[in-house]
Amino acid sequence: MTTAKIDEVVKEPTAPATPSDQRERDRMRRRAARRRGGGWWPYLFLAPWFVGLFGLTIYPMLDSLYLSFTDFDLLSPAKWVGTQNYSRMFSEDPKFWKSVSVTTVYVVVSVPLKLALALAVAVLLNRPLRGLGFYRAAFYLPSLLGGAVAIAIMWRQLFGGEGLFNEFLGWFGIDSTQDWISNPDSSVYTLILLAVWQFGTPMVIFLAGLKQLPKDVYEAAAIDGAGVMTRFFRITLPLLTPIVFFNVVLQIIGAFQTFTPAYVVSNGTGGPLDSTMLYSLYLYKKGFTDLEMGYASALAWVLFLVIAVFTAINFIASRYWVHYDD
Repeated sequence: MTTAKIDEVVKEPTAPATPSDQRERDRMRRRAARRRGGGWWPYLFLAPWFVGLFGLTIYPMLDSLYLSFTDFDLLSPAKWVGTQNYSRMFSEDPKFWKSVSVTTVYVVVSVPLKLALALAVAVLLNRPLRGLGFYRAAFYLPSLLGGAVAIAIMWRQLFGGEGLFNEFLGWFGIDSTQDWISNPDSSVYTLILLAVWQFGTPMVIFLAGLKQLPKDVYEAAAIDGAGVMTRFFRITLPLLTPIVFFNVVLQIIGAFQTFTPAYVVSNGTGGPLDSTMLYSLYLYKKGFTDLEMGYASALAWVLFLVIAVFTAINFIASRYWVHYDD
């Protein structure tokens, strides 16, 4: 018999675990489980977020949904009226339909123009140029300032009867003293120009997407003799469709909720003749000027549903024109 086997035979048996040893092992297992699961610390750090979510988002939404079925003027208790606010909105309120038509024109015209300009500028900036950082900042600046009240006031002066826009037209021999903002036929288009001028945010997103496109594809296309426009429409746009889709969704949502420019340019009236009565401005007037908070809540929920429907349509349609790298 070998020495190893002899040692194995004569080896003393291991002493059974005592109760204190068992308790120590159980304590170590519980400590390891707490370490793996994190214990209650993650919930403690998430608590402020949950408080904000329920207190500042979920509860106000549910409360506004309830108020949309009531007659509430902020001065007396809410009175349940069922679907009266909604039936009044669709059948008895011509200003509601006017705000819908003005907002539709605003969204349909401003979003494509803004995205087209943003993409064009992003393509121009996506090349080695001297002072490129300055140009990027300069083009992005209107997006930072465009929502300011001072910019909207400046816009009123720009398109007034003696504003710079008429002076600009005079350089081309067009004599005009028209107040473009006071004219019901052109006032909404001044708001559209203000929106298009604020193209900086989608431009930055487009530029970030252009930086990620593979260079070897362009080199191969150039070797094959593809021109600039061919490369743009056959390579750049298809590869950039996820970024285009992202910008389209964001800009449509933002356009539907535009408020400040219309409020400042029209002095809060939506005039002249309700030609700048965007939906959000009408909602604000019903809630905080006319004190019809129940009706304003119904307007808010209609806007929410419209945005949700348009967003869903965009996501469904994206299956047919957005190309992802698989």
